[in-house]
Parts: sequence; C-alpha cells; structure tokens
Amino acid sequence: MTALNTWEKLSGIVLIYVASAISSPAQAFNSLVSFDQQNGAYPLYVALVQGEDGNFYGTTSQGGSTNCDGGCGTVFRVSPAGTLTTLYSFCAEAPPCPDGSGPRHGLLFGLDGDFYGTTTTTIFKITSSGVLKTIYTFCAQAGCPDGEYPTGPLIQANGYLYGATLAGGYSNCSQGCGTIFKITPTGELSTLYAFSSLDGETPNGLVEGDDGNLYGTTEQGGNVSDPCIEFYSGCGTVFKLSPSGQLTTLYNFCPDSFDCPDGYAPNGPLLQTSNGQFYGTTYGDSTVFSISATGTFETVHRFGGINQVTGPLVQATDGNLYGTTIQGAIRYGTIFQMNTVGASVVNTLHNFEGTDGAFPSVGPFQATSGMFYGTTDQGGTDNNCFEGCGTLYSMNVNLGPFIAFVHESGKVGQTGGILGQGFTGTTSVSLNGTPASFTVVSDTFIKATVPPGATTGLVTVVTPSGTLTSNVPFRVLQ
Repeated sequence: MTALNTWEKLSGIVLIYVASAISSPAQAFNSLVSFDQQNGAYPLYVALVQGEDGNFYGTTSQGGSTNCDGGCGTVFRVSPAGTLTTLYSFCAEAPPCPDGSGPRHGLLFGLDGDFYGTTTTTIFKITSSGVLKTIYTFCAQAGCPDGEYPTGPLIQANGYLYGATLAGGYSNCSQGCGTIFKITPTGELSTLYAFSSLDGETPNGLVEGDDGNLYGTTEQGGNVSDPCIEFYSGCGTVFKLSPSGQLTTLYNFCPDSFDCPDGYAPNGPLLQTSNGQFYGTTYGDSTVFSISATGTFETVHRFGGINQVTGPLVQATDGNLYGTTIQGAIRYGTIFQMNTVGASVVNTLHNFEGTDGAFPSVGPFQATSGMFYGTTDQGGTDNNCFEGCGTLYSMNVNLGPFIAFVHESGKVGQTGGILGQGFTGTTSVSLNGTPASFTVVSDTFIKATVPPGATTGLVTVVTPSGTLTSNVPFRVLQ
C-alpha cells in the first residue's frame, strides 16, 4: 500500500496511473483545444461549468501572460465548438501575487451571475467578461486558523459559498488538518469546522445533500486500525456536516485489514445520485463506492492492479455514472461509463493517446445539449510543456438536450436561473406541474421564480421546438 502525498497535488505533480475497464464501441470524441502555455497550461482537477451564455468556463493551474516562470494560471472561456478565450491571467502584479496564483478545481457559477473559484491562497470572483476581484486571502494569522490551501470546487447554499482547505485549523497535524468554511459573496469568512486527524485530515471538497447537510471526504485521518497508521494518520473518512457546523463521521476507510478491500484515500468530492446515494472514488486500491446519508457503505467496483480511477464522478441524463482513469506507460487514461443498478458493469468509452489528451483527473461534464465536455491535465499537440500542456475535449454519446439549474433548490418566491438552449419564444415554465413566472434572458438562459404551492420535482420548459425537462428535481425549501 503506497501513501498518497497530498502536497504533490499542490505542486502540480500529476500521478501517472490509469484504470482499465471492459471495452465498448468507440464514441464520437473530439479534441477541441491543446493548451500552449501562453493561453494556459495544466487544467488540474478542473470540471468545466456552463454559463448563462451557453459557453463553458474553467481554470488552468499554470500558463498565461504574467509574472511567474511558466505562468501563474488562467481563467478561460471555451465555446461548444472549441473557441478558447483567456479571461484572466493570475499574478497580474509582481509576486507575491495579491490576486493569487495556481488556481485548481474549476469554478462555481454563482446565483449572482458571476463565477467563483480558488487559487492556492485566495478566493476570487470573476465576471464572464474577465473582471476579477479577490474576496478573501487565507492564512492572515500565524498558524492559519482560518485554513490554508483551499481545495475542491466551491458550492453555494443558504446564501453562502462553502469550501474546504487542505491544511490549517487545529495543530494536531504538522500544518493543521484542514477546515470547512463558509463565506459570503462579499468576503466575510467563518470557519465551520477544523479537523483534528482522528475525525479526518485533508478534506477533498463538499456537496450539498438533498437533506440540506454538507457531505464530503477526507483523504487521510480517521479512527482506523494500525496498518493504515503506519502509512498515514488514517486512511480517510466520509463525513456529514450540518449547516451549523456539527460533524458526523459516516465511515472510516480500511477499518479491518491491511488489504483495505474498501479502498483508502478517497480522492474527490462526492456525487449524490438520483437514488439518494452518494458515490465516490478512492485513490488507494482504486475503487468506486456508494454510501447512504446514514453511513451504509458498499464497494461498487474495484479496478484493481496498477489501475487508477480518478474523481469525482458525474451522473448523466441516462442514469449512468461517467468518470476517468489515469495510467502511465500503457496508455494515457480513459473515459468510462458504469451503471448504478445491479452488478456494476464498466465500459470504456475512450482511450486517450497523448496527442488528444493525457491523465484526466476529473470526470466529464454534461452540458445541457446532452454532450460531454472535459479536461485533461496533460497531453495535446503543443510541446511547450512536458507531456503536453493539457487539453479540452468533447464527447457525444447520443443523449438528448435537457435543462439544468444554477442552483438546485430554493424557497417559494426566490428567483433562480435555468440553463439550456432554444429558449427564445418559450411559452411556459413549470415546477412539478405548477406554472412559474419567468423571463427569457437569452436563448440559453431563463430566470424563473419558485411559485406558491410548488413542490419538489422536475422543471419543464416549453419552447417552440419542444419541451425540455430538467436532469434532476428542483428541491423546494420550506
């Protein structure tokens, strides 16, 4: 069992492994962009997000036209056809870079129409036209009680942004064990929870459950048996955190044996699927697991050998899960599909070849067109970086268009955003059958208000070309 060095993530080292899977027919795959350092490099752990203009937004951890050797990272916009625009290059002022450097983990599309993200030291927001504002800088005090090295994409709930830091907080760990924080869009930060190793260490990011609690994993820490402690301060945990900051450990990895049949070192945020279960992946022993909100755990699939699954996973409109793997000498990684009903069946949809991408670290994102879009940490056709500077790709598995939400819950009277396409001329919007008032902002964006009497359910939008339905229910809050 080999220890996962969290700090390698911070230095941008790509761990070169891949998972193999059951082969399936080739899909319609296109490599859209090869980063060339000038326009960005190494989009590490970046799942793209869709904006109200129908384009996709993300970050690169290096590259750009600023003051670092190799570039300090960028924020970019890319069209569905692959036209790339660099919106911002970090470290616009000379080091120590008050605007931050090295963004990872992608962006959050906020309810206010701006995007929010993190660098290795800051939280920022940026408009779709590229105007950036730093709203918080971590570790302003000795010992970093507010946290250090923010990780994972931010989420939005209850009017706050929520996120995690790899370090800082309590001193039980050499640099602190990590924190969970909430912050207002204007930059007022509160530490919700600081880990102390036995309850977890180095959290990976958060997801809001349909019960309103926050769920996540820690890569290390937890109350485990001696074999894990030899390599880690524990093999990692799954936890639940209430909005007020009360933490419940749902599961400790590798509790029984040196072989860790359940895996160890979970390596990304969780995904809550339509059946209410949470799914995640582990770096150690390369597993996909599911866990309930009460802690019932199951190893769904174990890739085995030197194979390596990466996270997080995505559930598409066909109900299947999609993810990626990385490997070194044999191939550069794969995109896979797996079912969530019955015995797990894993199908390989694409094998990366280096020039079309290499070492993807997150699963693909499904746009409202039904197409998938994603990033690879390395690879591509440009030679300005070792093993390539990374790529953007699209993949068509013949899934139809749908609508998605800027945020998947709200109270009666609140106005939210609906993402999609073909909205011009829309005649009605309804939530679980209840008509809602709406405004068509553009062909790809609608603002709609949660109507009185509405209940949790799917949203439908009637357009001139047909009816579009949401991929997940909209949750009406009381």
